[in-house]
Amino acid sequence: MFDDLRELYQEVILDHSKHPRNFRHPEDANHEAHGYNPLCGDTVNVYLKMGHNGLIEDAAFEGKGCAISLASASMMTEIIKGKTETQAKTIFDGFQKLVKGEDDNFDAGEDTERLMVLAGVKQFPMRVKCATLARHAMSSAMDGAEETSTE
Repeated sequence: MFDDLRELYQEVILDHSKHPRNFRHPEDANHEAHGYNPLCGDTVNVYLKMGHNGLIEDAAFEGKGCAISLASASMMTEIIKGKTETQAKTIFDGFQKLVKGEDDNFDAGEDTERLMVLAGVKQFPMRVKCATLARHAMSSAMDGAEETSTE
């Protein structure tokens, strides 16, 4: 059963990396940040349209990197749409703890199962920065910083 689940997770990661959702540069984005992983060279630009009501109306990204980096960015942009800045940061702070192996009791509500696809990276510490690069860029964009790295 575990092998079947791991295979399904690998398929989801490959699907998101080969066919990333929200891979574009929206012209109406009002927050953006560039993220860089100096360990492997992955880059990501995250674009957000934050509404006056505090909701993330749109989220998109562009970048180059490994399957984990692209899949993580793709999933993140899907998940944060319609959420508040606080909700998005809370989800992805918990996600970061999960992939670092710091907290196995990750609960992101309805999004938990979707993000568990990337939980296996905690077994490969060198890949954690790939999985969290988009999260770093998202937080920087929300905070008004234009650049961030995984260091």
